[in-house]
Amino acid sequence: MATEPLRVSELFYSIQGESTRAGLPCLFIRLSGCNLRCAYCDAGYTWQETGMPMSVAEILAWAARIPGMPIEITGGEPLLQTAVYFLMQALIQDGRDVLLETNGSLTLDRVPDAVGIIMDVKCPDSGMAEHNLPDNLDILRGRQQRGCRDEIKFVLSSEADFHWAREILALGNLPTLLPVLFSPVRPLLDPAVLAGLLLQHRLPVRLQLQLHALLWPEKTRGA
Repeated sequence: MATEPLRVSELFYSIQGESTRAGLPCLFIRLSGCNLRCAYCDAGYTWQETGMPMSVAEILAWAARIPGMPIEITGGEPLLQTAVYFLMQALIQDGRDVLLETNGSLTLDRVPDAVGIIMDVKCPDSGMAEHNLPDNLDILRGRQQRGCRDEIKFVLSSEADFHWAREILALGNLPTLLPVLFSPVRPLLDPAVLAGLLLQHRLPVRLQLQLHALLWPEKTRGA
């Protein structure tokens, strides 16, 4: 497994706090580096710090200490590091249930079908909406036809973001394609206000709160 080392921000075992798998125990591989600077970023250390170099073999050895658990690769933006594809394949070969959280700005065309993708669509108040890669929606459509288990997440900072996201859903007919999650940035958007908007507009999307932030509000890493 002679690939370049990955730059790792942190490795930890916790409760899955987001996505349709929220509440499940999960191993997390958080890689360093990000090409975006979202206004609400809660993991700035992933791009402010270099991270520790680790080989795929070293990461697999760490994961082997807690067998049987699903594993999420996150960041930062994990697809910035080409060795992540070797890592995903190695984890699949180990029989792991693998998830990838990505910011949607880089192509998904090399992600193995066995990996469940959780892709962000950046809203205007993030300051990064111009970085959304439209081709990724077509890639996700193709993956759905092959039985992949992907999902899309909108992180909303305001009611304006909500209405923007609602238009994107209608244009792409996304809720019929795959699970869609709306996650409010607290305290900028009150979750109760978002819940009311979802009910008012009868959107078939899932309201998502960051479970780990509710459980451990004092933790800024490793959650």
